[in-house]
Amino acid sequence: MSEDVFKKIVSHCKEYGFVFQSSEIYDGLSAVYDYGQMGVELKNNIKKYWWDSMVLLHENVVGIDSAIFMHPTIWKASGHVDAFNDPLIDNKDSKKRYRADVLIEDHMAKIDDKINKEVEKAAKRFGESFDEAMFRQTNPRILENQAKRNEVHTRFAKALNDNNLDELRQIIVDCEIVDPISGTRNWTDVRQFNLMFSTEMGSTADGAMKVYLRPETAQGIFVNFLNVQKTGRMKIPFGIAQIGKAFRNEIVARQFIFRMREFEQMEMQFFVRPGEELEWFAKWKDIRMKWHKALGFGDHKYRFHDHDKLAHYANAATDVEFEMPFGFKEVEGIHSRTDFDLSSHEKFSGKKIQYFDPELNKSYTPYVIETSIGVDRMFLSTMSAAYCEEEVEGGETRVVLKLPAALAPIKLGVLPLIKKDGLPEKAQEIIDNLKFDFKCQYDEKDSIGKRYRRQDAIGTPYCVTVDHQTLEDNTVTIRYRDTMEQERVAIDKLAGIISDKVSMKNLLKTIV
Repeated sequence: MSEDVFKKIVSHCKEYGFVFQSSEIYDGLSAVYDYGQMGVELKNNIKKYWWDSMVLLHENVVGIDSAIFMHPTIWKASGHVDAFNDPLIDNKDSKKRYRADVLIEDHMAKIDDKINKEVEKAAKRFGESFDEAMFRQTNPRILENQAKRNEVHTRFAKALNDNNLDELRQIIVDCEIVDPISGTRNWTDVRQFNLMFSTEMGSTADGAMKVYLRPETAQGIFVNFLNVQKTGRMKIPFGIAQIGKAFRNEIVARQFIFRMREFEQMEMQFFVRPGEELEWFAKWKDIRMKWHKALGFGDHKYRFHDHDKLAHYANAATDVEFEMPFGFKEVEGIHSRTDFDLSSHEKFSGKKIQYFDPELNKSYTPYVIETSIGVDRMFLSTMSAAYCEEEVEGGETRVVLKLPAALAPIKLGVLPLIKKDGLPEKAQEIIDNLKFDFKCQYDEKDSIGKRYRRQDAIGTPYCVTVDHQTLEDNTVTIRYRDTMEQERVAIDKLAGIISDKVSMKNLLKTIV
């Protein structure tokens, strides 16, 4: 997929009511977006798929909904006040600001693309006899590019872990990375920028307390660990799940809803015995990858990417990356956070935050495995994978969103063939019977062909057409989005046919 396709997806989101620029009539607010009437349905379905996969399928996972405002000392304890920074660099000619680490990662991705293109060319040339592994190990151009990439990667990982801003700049200089706008290499020094939004709580300026808009939802789980454990009589291992808004003052917000200043997270913190965390880390990696792949977008579109730089509190970390139109990008992080968070809150709050394990007959601070996924990134990856342009009979092109039926905003479009002879009333009667089971949409405007195209464009998996025969024998024509095949079915069979296919329950059964 190319940047052109990405532009089409962005404009499709606007045209069909999925995503709007926030405050658009006031010329918008940068990196803030609103979800439209179709977008909110898709987003809610994604959240339901995640929530049910956590709290329905795991008896030892429960949910909470913590407040956005929290006591400011929480962010001191979590390390966000002192260490929640991005390394930024400016180009003196374009006056644009970039994340230094992203510039270097993009540079390495370009080298990877060169290597992959060499492999693709050779595969075409040699056909079935092509030995990819041997080619990668022996081709001089590939070896040269791989050596370049390895050298950059080694320096980059060390600079990140050492927090060496001068070395990050030096890598940018040595790799001759140019500003994509000005085309020059006239860079400033790299410096750190804290990403938290702050505000004041209280009635007067003197008496006001500085508070932060939470930059992540996880801390609300940690500070409620004992509340949930005791009131729910939870035994380790157990998890606490949460979906909620988070806020980051991203200076380099870009790529539509991929990186925003106000976004939504789906996080689950799983509390385990110390010493068992890496075993649980491996288990949750498998569980989460299965959840993604169950949507049927193609297993090749996903990969794990282990972190070059581990956060100071982690002993293992990986990302689930999805192939977006602009390359493989992180949609979910899985981290082994050790006992950092609970220990730190115990220290800063002065309250004992430990678990008494009756089997071991001792108290300890649990270790934590975190799974954290961005709702908005999941939304974008779903739209990117589903967006499809197909040539149909007569040389016409149709744009179709091949959304998994359980996630589609509208499950059934009900279309009267014409706007008279009692057909609209019959169509409305069908909707009135089915609307308790799934979301339906009535549409009578334009030709039936145009209406099918409109439903294709919003990802509706099924359409039924009500015609004069319907009035005689209570049958309708059902049309399937992906194949465009049509068949005649009895109205009283519709609920069974469609409910089975659009059921969240059936999707969840594939990941148990």
